Amino acid sequence: MKKIASLFVLLFILNSCSPSDGVNYSFELVKIDSVEIPAEFALGETYPITVHYKLPSSCHYFNNLYYDRNLNVRTIAIESAVENRNNCIETPNAIGEHTFNFLVTSNGGSYIFKFYQGKNESGENQFLEYEVPVTN
Repeated sequence: MKKIASLFVLLFILNSCSPSDGVNYSFELVKIDSVEIPAEFALGETYPITVHYKLPSSCHYFNNLYYDRNLNVRTIAIESAVENRNNCIETPNAIGEHTFNFLVTSNGGSYIFKFYQGKNESGENQFLEYEVPVTN
């Protein structure tokens, strides 16, 4: 778990940039609210997985899908680019979705998917977890 937290911190530090248009950006992970994921996988097949998330302000934009794999565990988050300006408006209803394809390459039981849900009161990362069995 410390490895994942360290990766998130490193991701934020390394991804600061200033595009040529003079606007400053930073990057942050946003909470994944829900997921559309199959109940089971078949070896060798490809499946779409869709994540739903909210962008907290008019200054937040989808930037990238954070995807980490470790054996049969997949950790997934939405990285947003945040325009650093003073006139951002809260957008509690700005719902986004992103779909990616997952190729099943292992028949070693099941995959565990961990979708980023933010931090708890103690500052620890929270995840929405799904275990999806692989059938032969």
